[in-house]
Amino acid sequence: MDQDEDEGVGYVSESHYLKSPDKQSVPLLDLPVQTNIIEMDIPIYAGDNLTTKPPRRVDASFTPKLAFAIAAAAIGSAFQHGYNTGVLNNPEEVMKIWISDVVSNRTNEVPAPEHISLIWSIIVAIFCFGGMIGGVLTGTIADRFGRKGGLLLNNIFVLLAVILECAAKPASSYEMIAAGRFFIGINSGLNAGLTPMYLAEISPVSLRGAVGTVYQLVITISIFIAQVLGLEYILGGDRWPTLLAMTIVPAIFQVVTLPICPETPKYLLLNRGKEVDAQRSLTWLRGSVSVTEEMNEMRAEFEAVKLVPKATMKELFTNSALRIPLIISLTMMLAQQLSGINAIMYFSTQIFKDAHLKPDDAQYATLGMGGLNVFMTVVSLFLVEKAGRKTLLLVGFAGMTIDVFILIFAMVYSQESDFASYMCIVLILIFIILFASGPGSIPWFLVGELFNQSARPMATSLAVMVNWAANFSVGLGFPLIKDAIGPYVFVIFTVCLALSTLFIYKKVPETKNKTIEEISAMFRQQSYQ
Repeated sequence: MDQDEDEGVGYVSESHYLKSPDKQSVPLLDLPVQTNIIEMDIPIYAGDNLTTKPPRRVDASFTPKLAFAIAAAAIGSAFQHGYNTGVLNNPEEVMKIWISDVVSNRTNEVPAPEHISLIWSIIVAIFCFGGMIGGVLTGTIADRFGRKGGLLLNNIFVLLAVILECAAKPASSYEMIAAGRFFIGINSGLNAGLTPMYLAEISPVSLRGAVGTVYQLVITISIFIAQVLGLEYILGGDRWPTLLAMTIVPAIFQVVTLPICPETPKYLLLNRGKEVDAQRSLTWLRGSVSVTEEMNEMRAEFEAVKLVPKATMKELFTNSALRIPLIISLTMMLAQQLSGINAIMYFSTQIFKDAHLKPDDAQYATLGMGGLNVFMTVVSLFLVEKAGRKTLLLVGFAGMTIDVFILIFAMVYSQESDFASYMCIVLILIFIILFASGPGSIPWFLVGELFNQSARPMATSLAVMVNWAANFSVGLGFPLIKDAIGPYVFVIFTVCLALSTLFIYKKVPETKNKTIEEISAMFRQQSYQ
């Protein structure tokens, strides 16, 4: 239209971004009046986002740089957790003979088998004790050095562990192996807190569950690698010092690759107040300068965090808005360890032998079970963003409850019935599938989704410590109870699984595609009810 036809009012053209829904010209005086620029909900620094349409989430894509950062963080850390969990299984008998020789040379007496078993139990269990200490330190390290900085410094413990474990045999000192296991335990405990935190804070909301699952995936892969390398004809037998020293390889990988990656944008903005650095980090991870929406979300969380003081340990238990997610996080960590997964792994080789498999075949069957664990964790990587966290947890725990209940009867009659023996194998494989589909991975990153930036490090410390403490308790208590009541030990796990299923159904929220601020607001609302 001509300029003189607007009667001094002024119009917005059809092609302008401030056009009406029916694409007709609108008199400027008829536009809704805003009192300030904030109410217009139009970021003045991003012209490409100027629109009167409701804000729409644009899901960030999985970029090569994001993949590189995930690999640098997860491979160098989760590998230590998984590898050192399973590395002692195959060389156990050879190392016990060496320990017996060391004790005999010192005392000039043949040690009792019970004494050697005690030494071996300490060497195995001290790894979990170190993990508990690492878990306690997670919050302090994450806040002081950052997520990336903490992961890099954590590799000092790997170096100490490798030096001690490699020098143990020449020095004829099994104490050095125990000390090395203690240090690698601290490393793994810190990794279990820092890595899921780093992964959660660099991933877009639409990929947060899948990226969080990577930590458990690397654990399963590294356990499988430890089982393979521990075979007699690879690095088993008298070559166990080399087997233990292989844990240095992922540490070197991380020290080389992680410095290339940025610190998490949320840590830079919410903990350090460095907005420019946070935007630069986010741009690097997303491979694009169009990060306005994510920056706005982080600013909103930043403003919300500034309104409340930094969460303390006391507040986690006294503030109901923090206590509710804390109870959920700790319960899920306990549920994971009390599911019986470690007991199933412990029994597997013997069950395969009872099914009339030869010893070597039983060992390969156990390797196959590890491979299945890896495969199903990969599957869960895709399922977690499709089905959601709560659905996978419910299906997993409910399925394992039924599976373990049937397994009890199958194991009781396995000595008398070939059918029962083969049913044990089938039930164990089904258990692995159910565990790996969700319960194995989700608890690790769920704690990072339930808390805002202020409370996340402290909550993560508690959750990781509880997980390692439960792991330690099951490792010590399970063999004793198994010797006392045999297969009926799985009754305890059945009860724990049933209670966990009920808790998930009643209390655990669905966090798929929700921002941290939305999840925090949900718990604040619950605390007022």
